[in-house]
Formats: sequence, structure tokens, C-alpha cells
Amino acid sequence: IVVLNLGSVYMLVLLNEWNRVFYDALQNKDAAVFWTQLGRFTYLAMIFVAIAIYRFYLTQLLQLRWRAWMTRDLMHRWLTNHAFYRMELARYSGPAPEEQAGSGLPVPGQRAPDNPDQRLQEDAAQFTAQTVGLSMGFLNAVVTLASFVGILWGLSGSFSFSVGGSAFVIPGFMVWMALLYCTVGSVLTHFIGRPLIGLNFEQQRREANYRHNLVRVREYSESIALDHGEAVEGRNLDTRFSAVLANYLKLINKQKQLVGFTNLFGQAAVVFPFIVAAPRFFSGAIQLGELMQISSAFDRVQGALSWFVDNYDSLAAWRATTERLTSFEAMLSRQEAAPGAVESVQTASTPAITTTALTVALPTGDTLVQGESLAVAPGEHTLLQGPSGSGKSTLFRAMAGIWPWAQGRVALPASAMFIPQRPYFPDGSLRDALAYPEPAERYSDAQLGQALQDALLPQLAARLDERDNWTQKLSGGEQQRLAIARVLLKQPAWVLADEATAALDAEAEKTLYERLKALTERGGGALLSIAHRPSVAPFHKRRWQLVAQ
Repeated sequence: IVVLNLGSVYMLVLLNEWNRVFYDALQNKDAAVFWTQLGRFTYLAMIFVAIAIYRFYLTQLLQLRWRAWMTRDLMHRWLTNHAFYRMELARYSGPAPEEQAGSGLPVPGQRAPDNPDQRLQEDAAQFTAQTVGLSMGFLNAVVTLASFVGILWGLSGSFSFSVGGSAFVIPGFMVWMALLYCTVGSVLTHFIGRPLIGLNFEQQRREANYRHNLVRVREYSESIALDHGEAVEGRNLDTRFSAVLANYLKLINKQKQLVGFTNLFGQAAVVFPFIVAAPRFFSGAIQLGELMQISSAFDRVQGALSWFVDNYDSLAAWRATTERLTSFEAMLSRQEAAPGAVESVQTASTPAITTTALTVALPTGDTLVQGESLAVAPGEHTLLQGPSGSGKSTLFRAMAGIWPWAQGRVALPASAMFIPQRPYFPDGSLRDALAYPEPAERYSDAQLGQALQDALLPQLAARLDERDNWTQKLSGGEQQRLAIARVLLKQPAWVLADEATAALDAEAEKTLYERLKALTERGGGALLSIAHRPSVAPFHKRRWQLVAQ
């Protein structure tokens, strides 16, 4: 790309020299030179076009490959060590307790980057395209300036004037005029366009927030429809869309001022060299061809020096995009450097679920569990209970090693498996949703079908290859049964279930708990359940109770 940029500038130098010969032939009415120069222009133009085509192609290829690398790198870091989960917690948590400062954990109240999906998808694409485009444009401007400033210096001659009886001579007068012209233009452009940086940053944020809320309406369409919440959602969406439009109007007004000035600056640059060089032309010092060459060279030098003026809007958008990406990358780096909140170890040699000096807190600093050493031995099916909001699910998150505001050590058998309160099913085929996160190819159709039968979902056994949004397609009870089918498919010896049957009827709950209990006993493990219903208690031998202090 660099070589082709240099080649295109060299072709401009040749075309500039062609200008002088061609227009001199017109002035001298030299038909032979005229037709010769037309032929020369033809092959110069063809070479220039070929360079332009491949420079465009290779530049786009570079942008594509850079975007692919950057997006995959950021996406990998976002999905590693639960960074995506911790960043969301940091965004929505309240004020941070003082003792968390400097811990490396996601600090509540410290603004985490908004809309990571937009930063991975849109900002990475814009950043790579803008960076390549602007850097190649800057290179082109520098090389063009270096190539044409000498030509303009030699053509422009000297400017003589007297002050107080003393004579002064300014060599390369046109070069100095171009420099003065562009310096004034650059200063005024920066003064006019400086607010665009903040406006572009804010525009991207508001667009992303609006898109995020549209997606939420789609994801929770059934709940919204049942609550007849269309009017409320409409007002919320309209409020966010109005915010988008309001900022965009500010952006348009500021761009209007910048466009007005840059166009005035560009149009004045067309006649400026003729005005400066006209006295020499009318005096007979230079011919028409040389005047046209001066104009062409001035245009190239002025264009190179005006790179900042011409690209200020793009630079403002680039800086806003860069700041969004760098803040996202900085948060990922902090996540990578953060110590693990809980040492959660899951190995085949671990014979039981144990915690050592486990302390679990809320983001507000309130302590749920203080220095507890808990244990669940094989066969000791345990029920965890407590008032709603007392932190039962948070304790499970700490045991899984994903809750940042916890300390201590948790040891889990390798065959332990969690059933979350809100199971996740990827869009795609039912077999993929059932086997998640493992590849569906690991299991035969017979195994998948049997798991569905055992989870009381026989009607789904014939739909393994059907692709759908299963979270939206299935009822709450069917989703819980599908999550249990996933456990029955994978046959873990230890199961940690968080309200896994809350949406089921009593008979279905009894049947599925019997099968889960039998599964863990065959594997030499145990059940650890969170449940409010008294009907779940008979399937457990022990009970942990969370009590407010």
C-alpha cells in the first residue's frame, strides 16, 4: 500500500509536468505536440487508474484483516475469566465500599464501558477503516508535499518589495503563501470543529443504548405483551430515540459550520494561485503552460498542507471511536490483572463440595457469609433456604467462582454441574441447545431423545434439528425441564440447582427431583439445591439456612 501511494504521487508529478507541455502546445498552436501529449496522457492516466484500483483493494484487505484480528482478540479477552459478567456487574452496581479500592475487582460506581457489543462489532470496524484511511491519507499528503514543494519553489520565483528604502526579496514566494494560507485554515478549522469529538462519542453511545433497548423489547416480547406494556416501552424507546436525534442535530449544526468553512477554504484555493501569479503572467515573465503548472503544483502543495482541514471531521469521529475502544480495552486489562475473587478448584480427585474461609459480600459492602467452611459429602443431599433476596443465588455464584465480591477457597468435584435460575439456550437447533456448551456431535440422537423423555419433554424428541429462538419459543416450565434434560444427558455426579423446578407443577417437580437424586447417587455424589417449596425438602437430608445478622 505504501509503495502504491508513492507510485500515485509520482504519477501526479508526471501529470503536473504534462500540464506545462500540453498548455504550452495549446498556446503555441503546435498540433504535433498537442496530439503527442494526448497520447502520453492516455498511458499516464491508465497507469494512474491501475494504481488507484489496487491501492483501494489492498487497503480494504488490510482493513478486513486488521478488523478480524482486533475483534477476535477483544472478543476472546471479553469472554475469558468471566470478564463479560464482571463488567456487567460493575456497570449496574451501587457505590463501592472503601475497602475495595485498588483490589483489582470491578468496582461498583466506577463507570464500566457501555454496550460492549457495539464496541466489538461497530467500533472495531470503524477504527480499523478510519485508521488505515487517515494514515494512508497522511502519508500521501507528506509525500505529495515533499514531491511538489520543490517544483512550486522553482516555478514561483521571487517576490521583491521595499520598506523604508530597503529592498527585500522572498524566494519561493508561492510556497510561503501556501504555508500561510493553510496554517490560517487549519487553526480556524480546529477552532470551529473541536466540539465534534465529544458529539461523535456521545452519538455512538446514544445509538448503542437505543439499539440495546430495541433488542430487550424483542427478547422480553411475551412478558411485555402480557403486561400490556407497549405504551410504556414505546415512551421509553421514543425517549432514547429523541436523545439520539437531539445529539445528532447538534452534530449536524456543528458539521454545517465546518462544511461551510472548508468549502469556502477549498473554493478560495482554486483562484488564489492565479491571483498571486497573475502579475508575472501578464508581464510576460511566464507563459500559460507555466501558469497552469504553478496552479497545479500549488493545488498539490496546498492540498497536502490542508490535510488537517480536509479531514477534521473524520479525525473527530476517529478520536471518538478510539476513545471508546481504548476505554473498553483498559477495562479488559484491569479484569485480566484482577486477582481471582475466590479460588474455585474443580478436579476429579475432589471427593466432596467444600468451602474454606468463604466470605461473600454484596457490591454495597453488606456481608452475606463470613468465613464459612462448608461441606457436602457424597449422599448428603443439602437444601439451601432463606428469605427472598437473602443471597442464596449469590452464594452459588461464589461457589462457582464467578462472584467478584467474595474471598476464600471452594473445591468442587470435576463432575459438578450447575442449573441456573434462568437457563440459557443459544439460538439454533434444539440439539445444540440441549448439549450446550458441548458440541452436539458428542451425543447420539438416542441419547438426546432419552434425555428429553426423562425430563418430561417427549414432544420435543422429534424436533432435534429444528432451529429456533428456544428461550422465546418454550414456556418457563419447558425451559426448566430442558435445563434438567441437559443435566440428565451429561450424567454429572454432583448437581447444584438454583430454583430449578420453580415453574413446574408438583407432580413434574417430584418426578424430576427423584431422577436427579437417583442420578447423583449412582455417580457417588449429591444434590445441593436452592428452593422455597416445602415439597422439595423430602429429597434432601440436610438444610442450610441463611439468617440475617
